[in-house]
Amino acid sequence: MELKIAVLAGDGVGPEVVLQAKKALHAIADVFEHTFIFEDALMGAVAIERTGSPLPEQTLNLCLNTDAVLLGAIGDPKFDNNPLAKVRPEQGLLKLRKSLGLFTNIRPIKPYRPLLNASPLKRVIIEGVDFVIFRELTGGAYFGEKKINEAGTYASDLCEYSKEEITRITHLAFQAAQKRRNKVTLVDKANVLETSRLWRRVVKEIAAQYPSVDLNFLFIDNAAMQIIVNPKQFDVILTENLFGDILSDEASVITGSIGLLASASLGEKNALFEPVHGSYSKGKGKNIANPIASILSAAMLLEHFGLQDEAGKVYEAVEKAIEYQVVTKDLKPDSNFGTHDVGDFVANYILSKDDLLYFNNDNVHIGQSTIV
Repeated sequence: MELKIAVLAGDGVGPEVVLQAKKALHAIADVFEHTFIFEDALMGAVAIERTGSPLPEQTLNLCLNTDAVLLGAIGDPKFDNNPLAKVRPEQGLLKLRKSLGLFTNIRPIKPYRPLLNASPLKRVIIEGVDFVIFRELTGGAYFGEKKINEAGTYASDLCEYSKEEITRITHLAFQAAQKRRNKVTLVDKANVLETSRLWRRVVKEIAAQYPSVDLNFLFIDNAAMQIIVNPKQFDVILTENLFGDILSDEASVITGSIGLLASASLGEKNALFEPVHGSYSKGKGKNIANPIASILSAAMLLEHFGLQDEAGKVYEAVEKAIEYQVVTKDLKPDSNFGTHDVGDFVANYILSKDDLLYFNNDNVHIGQSTIV
């Protein structure tokens, strides 16, 4: 298969982690005889610095004319700490999602067994957890009309949803549940918000078309608590944009690090794959960022195009890296392995897993060995 992939490395540690995802994809292409053509483009704070726009037209045109987009991270503290900034990196990301019609964001939550003790939650709570969050991505308060008065003393963000916007992601969530454990939990605030009441009405109507799937409801405040106290109850979580953004970051504590969370953003024609974590500007250039989320996002890209065996090889390589503790400090504080070491291990495993027969476990502790 030949795929043209737009690479938007972005800001902070984005270029470092996305490079490791590209290493994995290069290895997959070599082993499985595919052709992946990568084309780099600017987006985010780096794009603002060079062009004045967080999403230059050249970048958008590239993304509209490629098979998929591989994104690093977007954001910079100098914009976060300046509430008066009119142009922000995140504006580029929102525009890209809207322009590509990426209305569904999918975020799997499943801890790795060797890392169960890395989570601040008790092992008995998180062992066996396996759920996925379906977050609506192009509606709600993030995209509604925004107002602020001249004095800067009053502001508003309009939260709007249409039946069509709710319908299209709901079908995808129920179809996913049919392939999993047949349970969908809608997270909303229907006791307060009119938009949430619309969500409930529409989702109930659609649920009737999927009789094998159980539909449950949780208010957002309760859902946030339940993800911590009883995450095993969830299979597919369906929710709106703002709630999904918050819940998926919260759920990262289950895995032990937000550096493990991958995501896919899908539309009818386009697809984008990115780690959930932010730009982590303090870690830029220090070879300490966890690249696993970016590598797993590349695996989701492969799955999207029906390359299940190829994706399985990436997942296997990541699991082996974790098993051999070839991980960054967020997962093992005394680790001597960096971003590039983890990426090299994964790529080398894909290329020749049999070489692990000669893997020197003793050297893992001093950070000198990946695959010989």
